[in-house]
Order: sequence, then C-alpha cells, then structure tokens
Amino acid sequence: MFQLFFKQLNADAQESAGAADEPVAEAATATTTAPVAAPAEAPVAVETAHDDFDWSIDKRNVSSYTKEEKEKYDKVYENTFVQLNDGELINGIVVGITNTDVVLNIGFKSDGLISLNEFRDLQGLKIGDEVEVMIVEKEDRDGHLNLSRKQARTTRAWERIVEVNKTGEVVTGTVTSKTKGGLIVDVFGMETFLPGSQIDVKPVTDYDQFVGKTMEFKVVKINETIKNAVVSHKALIESDIEAQRAEIIGKLEKGQVLEGTVKNITDFGAFMDLGGLDGLLYITDISWGRISHPNEVLKIDQKVNVVVLDFDDEKKRISLGLKQLTPHPWDVLPEGIVEGNTVKGKVVNIEDYGAFLEITPGVEGLVHVSEITWANTPVNAKDFFKLGDEHEAKIVTLDKDTRKMSLSIKQLTEDPWNDIEIKFAEGSRHSGEVKNITNYGVFVELAPGIGGMIHISDLSWLKRFNHPNEYTKVGEHIDVVILGIDKDNRKLQLGHKQLEEDPWNTLQDTFAIGSVHDGTIVRRDDKGATVQLPYGLEGFAPNRHLATQEGKSLNLDDTAPFVVIEFDRNEKRIVLSHARVWEQAAYDEREAGKKEARAEVEKTKKAVKNIQSKVEKPTLGNLSALADIKKKLDEENAGKSE
Repeated sequence: MFQLFFKQLNADAQESAGAADEPVAEAATATTTAPVAAPAEAPVAVETAHDDFDWSIDKRNVSSYTKEEKEKYDKVYENTFVQLNDGELINGIVVGITNTDVVLNIGFKSDGLISLNEFRDLQGLKIGDEVEVMIVEKEDRDGHLNLSRKQARTTRAWERIVEVNKTGEVVTGTVTSKTKGGLIVDVFGMETFLPGSQIDVKPVTDYDQFVGKTMEFKVVKINETIKNAVVSHKALIESDIEAQRAEIIGKLEKGQVLEGTVKNITDFGAFMDLGGLDGLLYITDISWGRISHPNEVLKIDQKVNVVVLDFDDEKKRISLGLKQLTPHPWDVLPEGIVEGNTVKGKVVNIEDYGAFLEITPGVEGLVHVSEITWANTPVNAKDFFKLGDEHEAKIVTLDKDTRKMSLSIKQLTEDPWNDIEIKFAEGSRHSGEVKNITNYGVFVELAPGIGGMIHISDLSWLKRFNHPNEYTKVGEHIDVVILGIDKDNRKLQLGHKQLEEDPWNTLQDTFAIGSVHDGTIVRRDDKGATVQLPYGLEGFAPNRHLATQEGKSLNLDDTAPFVVIEFDRNEKRIVLSHARVWEQAAYDEREAGKKEARAEVEKTKKAVKNIQSKVEKPTLGNLSALADIKKKLDEENAGKSE
C-alpha cells in the first residue's frame, strides 16, 4: 500500500512541476533584472532562480497543504517504514527468486537481496515464504539494503547453544567434516568442534567413519568472545555407563558370578567389562597355579565367567576372581601325593633357602637347601635350580590343613656317609671339583653328597696366598688327600700340598744362613718386599735390607743377589738381605788388605833377623842398611795405625 502511495506522490509532484514551468521562469527573469540596493559596507548577495520558490504551491498557483497538513502527511509517510537497526533480526517475505539471489521484503523503503546459496538447506523455497534474516547494513556504499540469512541462523544457533550449555540439554548435530584433532559438527546451523578424545570412551583413530553421521551431543564448553563451542559424544556415553554402573553396583553381592569381557591386560592383572562397569582380575586370582603374565590364560575380548570377591560403592572398585570358580587343588589332591612317595615337579620359585616345585597346578612343595645333597658343604639354591626345570623329589612331610609340603632330593639316594671310611679312607688320594671358594679355604666335591675343605695353608708347601682364588678357580678339578673324617658333622679335612713331600726338609742346606741367591721382587708393601727364589720358594726382605750400594732401594720386578739371614723350616720363613751382600764384599776386601799388610811386616822382620845373624860386627855400611830397614818398618807401622 505504501508503494502505491509513494507512486501517487511522485506523479503529483511531476504534474505540478510541468504546469508551473512558464510562470516560474518569468518570475525568475523579473527578479534577476530588478535593481538590488545594498549597503556599501556589506557584501552583495547573489540570488539564484529558485531561492524564492515555494514548493507548497501547486500548478494552479495555490498552496496545496497547510503547514499542519504537511507535517501530518510527512508523519504518515514516515510511519509506512519499519524502524530498523544494523545487526537486528527480522522476518521477511520472499517476493522474488532469481538464478542467483532471493528478493526479500522486510517492510523497509527498499527490498534486500540475499545469495541463493544461503537457502540451499531449504528445499522448495517459494515466493511468499517467510524467513528470518539479519540486517547487516541498512544502506551500504551503493545505497542497498544488506541482509544475511546465514548470520541470522548463526546468531540464533549461538543463543540456543549458550542456553543448552547452561541446562545440559542433549542436542542433535551432523558431522560435516574432519579437521585437525577432531571433527566439525553442525549444531542448529552453527559449526562446533568435536575433539577426537570426546568421540567415544574408547580411543578412535579413524575419524572418516563419522563424517555425514547425525549423532547426539552435549555442549561441554563455550567461548563467548569468539563464539566458539566444543561438544562431546563421549559425555553421553559416560552418563549412560554411569547409570548402568549404579544399577549394577546396586545389585552386586560378594560371591556373585558374572560374565565379563577382557577389556585390557596388564602385568598385574586384567580389566573386565561387566556390561558398563569395569572390574579388576588380579594375576593371583586368575589361576591356582603360578603364572608369569595374565596373557598366558586370557586374551583381549575373551568372555569368561568371574566371581565377585569384593567391591567398594564409593570408589566403584570391583575385585574379581577366576580361580575361585574351581575347587582349591589342596582340597582335591591326587591319591599318589602322600608322604614317602616320589613325585615330579617344575621349579616355579627359587629363594636363598630353597626352591618351590609345583607338583600340580596350585600345589607346591619346598626343597630346602639342606635336602639338596648329603654333603655338609654350603649349597646355593640358585646355582642348583633353574626356573622351569623339572626334578624328582621325595615327599618328606605333607600338611593339608596348612597346605604345606616339604620335599627332598638327597633322600632319593642312599646316604653315602654311612660307609664313608671305606670309600674315602684317611690318607687316600682322590680328585674332585672345586664347588666354592672362601677367604680361608676351598670346598671340593669328591662324589655326590661327599665333599670337604682344603684350608688355604694346605694348598702349597712353598707359596703363601692372600686368597685361595690365586691358586684355583670354581669349576676346576684338583687332586686331594683325605687328612681327616668327621662322620658326625659330615665333614672331610682335605689337603693338596700333602700329595708331595715337604721340600723345606731338603732345602735347609741349600738356603743355609749366609748363602747368596739371585731373586726377583714380586710384591712390595710398606714393610718390605717378597722375593721369588729358586725352586719355587719365596723369601722376605725388610725395607732396610733393600738398600743398594749406590744409596737407592730395590723396586718391584728388580732382580738382584740376596743373602739368607734367617731360615725357619717350621714356620716356612726365609729372611733375605741385599744390603748385606755388598756390605760383606766391602768388609771382605778391607780384611784382605789388612791380612796382606800383616804378611808383609812378618816378611820384613824375618829378613832383618837373617842379616843380624850373619854379621858379627856392624860396619858403617851395615848400619846404614839397618837404618833404612828401620825407617821402612816405622812407615809401615804408621800406616797400620792409621
């Protein structure tokens, strides 16, 4: 209607303007030719042709409207337009549809155009349909009305999303595409983000399978500033699971048998899905027998019946058992498992005090270290047993009430110590294997269950060892002599050096005190040096006896002559000195010089006596000769006194 009114006004104005063209022109001519008086001081005002034109006069040169009427009609005209603001949402009527645009009448002074793409979700759009749009701009640079249906939908969608975020209402959305880290979901016409971790309670790796699907979601997070929303499908699943959990826990009872699915397997047990509720099956409750890992019995997605052992309503923890569905093996022992019988078992555990053999699944017996061998020597169970190995053993004790069984391996054979004096008589020689070495001796096994120790002092006649491993190693074979038998304590005293005669008895003359021998220093400490001598003997030289003639001291690996200054056959000790060697040589040299001088004096005395005996009266010449001899004797005496 307002359009018809607007057209009528335009027609009247054009008609009035055409009729008044001629008079107006004349008036304008008359006006411009008339003289105009103006003050000399003031500037001259230049009038135009229409300055005095009265627009209210019609073609008949009469006024059409009064001032009041004009204001009235202006107000009526203005009221024909809707008052609009940018960003406002308003409903409009489709008045035209082209190949690219939709013409929309919103009651404004002009219609608006919206791209047809913004209506692609509406099938069968036609003229006369009412749609909601947003006023983007009432008048852009070209004077056009700028509308948007997309922004109207986004605004309405955001308002609804904010509302459902507050209320927790479940919404329906369509997954439109895949993006980094998740999916894009259309909710109420607005794009929202679905993180990959919020798709399902189980990890999801293939996002493409969800594109195009319509699902239910919960709005879990919004950002008012950038108008962004995060949705979750996992939250709905967890809500359902939580409801199922509450229902299941409300019906749980200890001892109840449930069917579960193996959901996950760890080193300590398996997690079971009980139909919306998880329970833990510990490794110790899987089998009566020992297992090293749950995957020996269970597999992922396997369905098994389990019994409820315990549960916690607050923490929602459920402990499950599998082995409890079968009788305890100790309550149904086979007939052959009785005291005195021989059984075969697999080594399932090894401790310092012994090893456990599994006779049947869930039934174990202990072989104590004292029941491994008849020998009284220390036995390390970890050296004797290996996990998984099978051994035969005799049942010594059996207690069904305490579910304990003691086993023995050594009792499968006769005690060799019963006739020890016959097979291993004192003084007899044998060969054995070195089983263990300590600081004080070597343990040797001569036969199964028979062994003894060689004390460190009985390893060698000639050498002293700081530790027996300097002479032999574990696993080597060594010849021994039986020195003694202690049948009550099951001990043999063994010797190795006794295989040969004591060389100290025959070397006493060779290494007599004062004898000199070449030796090499093999060890040094703060007290002196150990010297390696011929025939395998070792001697000791104190520090003060290591001095050389040059004023230095002998060092490790030096070879030099040594003099024996002490020989103790009982203590097997030889004390040596290098200093005495060169000191003795110097002493002997001085003594030889003195002896030679004394011989010369005696020779001279004899010569004088011979001359005196031949001459009766001394002559002047004889006196002179005697004076020379006397002088020579005096000089020699003076030299001796020095």
